[in-house]
Amino acid sequence: MEKVLLQKADPRFKDEIAEKIGLEKIKPCYTCGSCTGVCPVRKVIEDFDPRRIIHMIVIGMRNEVLSSDQIWFCCLCNSCYFVCPQGIRFSRIALELQKLSLAEGYVDKNFLKRLEPVNNYLQDLCRRTMFKKVKDGLHGPQTMPCWQKYTVKNG
Repeated sequence: MEKVLLQKADPRFKDEIAEKIGLEKIKPCYTCGSCTGVCPVRKVIEDFDPRRIIHMIVIGMRNEVLSSDQIWFCCLCNSCYFVCPQGIRFSRIALELQKLSLAEGYVDKNFLKRLEPVNNYLQDLCRRTMFKKVKDGLHGPQTMPCWQKYTVKNG
């Protein structure tokens, strides 16, 4: 197990991320693992674990999170959001982490170039996952036009 040096922890990191994604705080996540259990990326990239990334944010592991390749693997399908008992949308967290990582110089353009083939695969995985969920009867708050005709609107 990796050692965490709390002297290097950034206690404000969780608040910064929560503010950027529109949550009062990110602490409502109690790491139940529902997000990880339903994640299609986890099925193909065993190390990808949204729960672990959120936990790392909460304990202030800013450098470790922003320098991790894991934050780039979320395919933004929001499967995690539909099962999260706390209503946390990991896809929004992942996007903010990616923006911060770029802005603070944790990744360079060469890394993003090397990531392109993986991104194409993950986006295809995301589309297939969401279309399957909709076909299987998922009725959620999707707003993408390609999903609207298959979803039920409340009210």
